[in-house]
Amino acid sequence: MSLLYNRINKEILKLRLEQESFKRQTLSFYKYFEVENPQEFRDNLYRKWNAINCFGRVYIAYEGINAQMSVPEHNLEIFLATISENKYLKNIPIKYAVHDDGKSFYKLTIKVRNQIVADGLEPNTYNLQQVGRHLSAAEFNKHFENSCSIVIDMRNHYESEIGRFENAFCPDSDTFKEAIQIVEQKFSDKKDKHFMLYCTGGIRCEKASAYLLKQGFTNVSQLYGGIIEYAHQVKKQNLPSKFVGKNFVFDQRLGERIDDQVISRCHQCGKPADSHTNCANNDCHLLFIQCTECAVKYNSCCSAECNHINSLPVKERLKYRNFKFAEYSNSKIFKSRLRPALKELNLLEK
Repeated sequence: MSLLYNRINKEILKLRLEQESFKRQTLSFYKYFEVENPQEFRDNLYRKWNAINCFGRVYIAYEGINAQMSVPEHNLEIFLATISENKYLKNIPIKYAVHDDGKSFYKLTIKVRNQIVADGLEPNTYNLQQVGRHLSAAEFNKHFENSCSIVIDMRNHYESEIGRFENAFCPDSDTFKEAIQIVEQKFSDKKDKHFMLYCTGGIRCEKASAYLLKQGFTNVSQLYGGIIEYAHQVKKQNLPSKFVGKNFVFDQRLGERIDDQVISRCHQCGKPADSHTNCANNDCHLLFIQCTECAVKYNSCCSAECNHINSLPVKERLKYRNFKFAEYSNSKIFKSRLRPALKELNLLEK
């Protein structure tokens, strides 16, 4: 019996990925449907996809599936066949990456979760059988010009910071739950307006539109296929793009360019930049925007403090392994509150 989980060291897996002689295709898909036995469903998919060397991150729950995957191009037809032969996944819309270096994932991870999109909402506050109207790129652009339409970004602040639709309302949120709550509160007196929701691939808008409709919003639409499908349709149909900047993606790439404009800044020096990275100090691992100059200056760390920690011998770093960096980090101010805490630990000169 083959293993249903990867047990190879990630550094070895990353090296194998770099040495591959073939190309990979990054794609994503989701679907809300009733899964009777999520674990069995998960194991069956793992066997099939692992056998053809697929990588990716897949979540399965009683409410459906949410998948981001990297498939060898020479096995793409076989992979699509596994989709078509599955009665639940047959004809599921698949979105292909806009810009793809083939290095989006280095292993296959399929997890069973309570939800495919964590929303923190009570089940009776939305009905996924009643969602907003799906708009194509052309339809979205047409309604975009209507002053009565309100465009809403259903993503987190770090996503909209590097790319968003022109004049969209972008909730200052860290989570999907926060975004929904902010939108509901801000527009509670405008429920009769036309709301146009968008997100990366559409999955969050399905729940958000269902929730808003249940709360009395009367005219809710959503961008079909999200930003990814919008970018493909705009290019194919030669439409003007209303999206500016980069589209944040949840894989090794951390972003794909949709528009040439750089609308965000380096969180360290303030120069124009839109490349996300995780702090090289793994005990911090903060996600932030860093320009190439600061990446060299701080050795890919988010601060001088983390750079100092990361430069210490392993035994010295272990002293701070249990230090709760998260208590002193913040997505907006980053490490400004970290210095006094580190001084207390006698890590830095007082």
